[in-house]
Amino acid sequence: MGLLSDILTNKREELDSLPEAPGDGFSPRPVELSRTRTGRLSLITEIKLRSPSAGKLSSALSVAERAKAYEAGGASMLSVLCDQKFFDGSYAHLAEARRACSLPLLCKEFIIDERQLDCAVTHGADAVLLIVRCLSQPELVHLVRASEARGLTPLVEVHGSDESQRARAAGARLIGVNSRDLDTLEMDAERATRVLQELPSEITAVHLSGIKTADDVRRQWGTRADALLIGETLMRLDEPLAALQQLHDAAGPS
Repeated sequence: MGLLSDILTNKREELDSLPEAPGDGFSPRPVELSRTRTGRLSLITEIKLRSPSAGKLSSALSVAERAKAYEAGGASMLSVLCDQKFFDGSYAHLAEARRACSLPLLCKEFIIDERQLDCAVTHGADAVLLIVRCLSQPELVHLVRASEARGLTPLVEVHGSDESQRARAAGARLIGVNSRDLDTLEMDAERATRVLQELPSEITAVHLSGIKTADDVRRQWGTRADALLIGETLMRLDEPLAALQQLHDAAGPS
């Protein structure tokens, strides 16, 4: 039994106790990350207080303060961890980020049920993460359609070519390739690049995990990626603005 299995067991136990809507009346907004439209690599920054691989991360800034810093530094989107047990996240963090900035928000959760989609909407999400490895093919197809029916953009996460094919068969138009194996937590950036290169041009492609430096960002200019997730690199910093600005400068033509 790996980490992912433990997380999914916990998710099933949580389904009947999801938090109620905060009452803000949020509704999903459009998400645009395609390089052909933006003219540069989009940077997806992340709010994550803890990681099973890295342990505790910076909590010097509040969720609102960090969201504002990421927006000021040039982020295109904000990913918010909503899992409490393994990542110290919450849906409340999602709502706090929505109130603090105008960036489109990704609800980063291990979604297995429509009730989680409803919770994401009411707490301010514009997009949701759907992880192919967590779902059967009928479940994946259903949740892609259910997300879109609510106005949410599904970002479908894959690990290898077989999962990429499943994502496309389910109708995904935004696909993220994770460099990290969710069971072993091992990183393989070369494999992720190969899988990204296989994606057809009509798919918006996201490189997930492992981007740390401006040079890492520049190297992605020669790949299929439209957007890059910048996670623990910034979450280790109490003041992430300057580092993000360097990454942002590397993400577009000089």
